[in-house]
Amino acid sequence: MHVYRGPRPNARKFASLALSGLGGDGTFSGYASVFGEVDLGKDTIERGAFANSLVERSASGVRMLYQHDPNEPIGCWTTIREDSRGLYVEGILSPGVERAREVFALMKSGALDGLSIGFRTVKARQDAKTGVRRILEADLWEISVVTFPMLPSARVSDVKHARFFRDRETELVRSLRRTAKLMMATTFKG
Repeated sequence: MHVYRGPRPNARKFASLALSGLGGDGTFSGYASVFGEVDLGKDTIERGAFANSLVERSASGVRMLYQHDPNEPIGCWTTIREDSRGLYVEGILSPGVERAREVFALMKSGALDGLSIGFRTVKARQDAKTGVRRILEADLWEISVVTFPMLPSARVSDVKHARFFRDRETELVRSLRRTAKLMMATTFKG
């Protein structure tokens, strides 16, 4: 999904998260953001970026969506907090929602393993040397279960009772990573 990334401080952006610990009741946990990692859009989230938003909204004020579609809520977040690694989340898929049941089945099989955050940039700084935009403050408004997260390393790490691979990347993810590295190398040479 392409989102306007212009210099406006309130531009919306989507970033990835890692999912883990899928329980039989539809509960799961993971990291919505890993601080300091540069995504394919050349953005990185800084430690503390979500602090104000979490105080204002709490977990109940952040929506759980499917593929960033506001017409597809699939559950709710029970815990969202920053720790030393990143933005840690716990949520539960709603069993009475057909799409949530589909998402749960796809997560268990390993076919759907990405998560992504949607936020409005409040404060950012562009690194002139690398072109990386450092998100210093963000207004977090949703976290989605997605097919292809912006941060290729943000994948499902543990699904209980699933026998499929977890950490192997799809060919598309490998291709996205190669393209991002090529773009970074070209940028640094010029």
